Amino acid sequence: MKVTRIAYSTALNPGKYAALVDQARRLGRIRSEVWQRFGSVGGTGSGLKDRQVRDRWLVDGTHVSFGVLANAWKETVRDAMAHIAANLAAAKVEARRAVSRRTSDPAERKRMLSALAADRWVADPFLARQMRKHWKRGRNRTHDQIVVRADQHNSVVDRRGRLWLAVPGLERRRMIRIPLSTTVAPAGTLRLILRDGRVEVHYQIDSSQMRSSRRPCGNQTVGVDKGYSEVLTDSDGARHGRGLGELLAGESDRLKERNRRRAKLRSIANNAARDGDHAKAHRIRSNNLGTVKRDRQAARHRARLRTEVFNAVHRVVDKAATVVAEDLTKHFTGRKRLGKSINRRLATWTKGVTAEALASVSGRRGSALVHVNAAYTSQACHRCGRFGRRNGDRFHCTSCGVVWQADVNAAINILQRAGDPDIALHTPHHKVKQILQDRTDRHRTRLPVQDSSPATPSGERTIRTAQP
Repeated sequence: MKVTRIAYSTALNPGKYAALVDQARRLGRIRSEVWQRFGSVGGTGSGLKDRQVRDRWLVDGTHVSFGVLANAWKETVRDAMAHIAANLAAAKVEARRAVSRRTSDPAERKRMLSALAADRWVADPFLARQMRKHWKRGRNRTHDQIVVRADQHNSVVDRRGRLWLAVPGLERRRMIRIPLSTTVAPAGTLRLILRDGRVEVHYQIDSSQMRSSRRPCGNQTVGVDKGYSEVLTDSDGARHGRGLGELLAGESDRLKERNRRRAKLRSIANNAARDGDHAKAHRIRSNNLGTVKRDRQAARHRARLRTEVFNAVHRVVDKAATVVAEDLTKHFTGRKRLGKSINRRLATWTKGVTAEALASVSGRRGSALVHVNAAYTSQACHRCGRFGRRNGDRFHCTSCGVVWQADVNAAINILQRAGDPDIALHTPHHKVKQILQDRTDRHRTRLPVQDSSPATPSGERTIRTAQP
């Protein structure tokens, strides 16, 4: 398993940075050309590979106009084709979910999934509609990256102990040396990202080299539910990543205040430009409405967020050999309108970081990650299965007469969903609701004695409602 590491340039010469920017812009035009010609059904959708694209451009002479070295544009073509293929694969995931919703016949489902996997979906009307819906022609927005092949760069340490990375420029045998802020030399294929006068060097290492990969996992099977005040709540009642809520709230409030001040300055600059004072408008835009500081603050916030999430997932894996979680890559559209403050705080949260952390940490440490269908896990009681009311962090079950901690209740439901024979990962939510209602109806016909309800599992937080 591979993980990505980032090294940063330090005190980079402006002339070197300008040369790298020029090279990245030329490579960006090549990316745009790849997307324009091959980012459709006739390109990657027909099974076309990056080597075939390179051979075509070498034969027809298209490569002559690029103005970059051969290895640079070939690696760019490979990277762009891989990006297009990733978009295609993401669309196929949505199409597979649509197939599961459309038919329950195993033979028909196998036929459609096989056609989708073999890129023969164009001939099937339903699959073609789904792929057109989810795989729209994209466009290149990357003009600040350079991909360097593993055998095209080298590193050297000077007398002062600084590490210098040498990468190819626009001229043959003319390397650009970049001083790095690390003592670990990047290896393998590199991706240089140019941001605000600084170079980010992205490279991959084997996860077995990481100290956390040698950390053993636990031996339990644990269900987890994502949250907003904490990263994860497990089925034992433990909360992991309690600092997430403060982190999100603080960043949200800071952004609100900063954007309010920037909007006021932008209004002053617009009024000055309208009155003819263009010098004042230019000073405000140049000195007060820049993006360098804003982008660096956003990067620091993302780093703190990732640290909090990954530490929380590590604590879950410390106790779990199997982690049962919902599929965080799915999109849910809520019907309830939320206030502006809540919307701002939820907007700073991304499920993708948690999904990445669960997959990465469990894979590196040998813990199994099981995805389940999370429909109605937050709205049903884990003890009796009946639907109740959720109010903030409390779940009210009128049938049991108990107020559960909402996230713990959802985590237990997720854990129980792993062994559910009727509810698969892609079962539509309306069918899940019908299955749950049918189960409670059958249970209602043979209700046990009121005091014979099972004991509360260990780790659950319960708040008994007052009995009249």
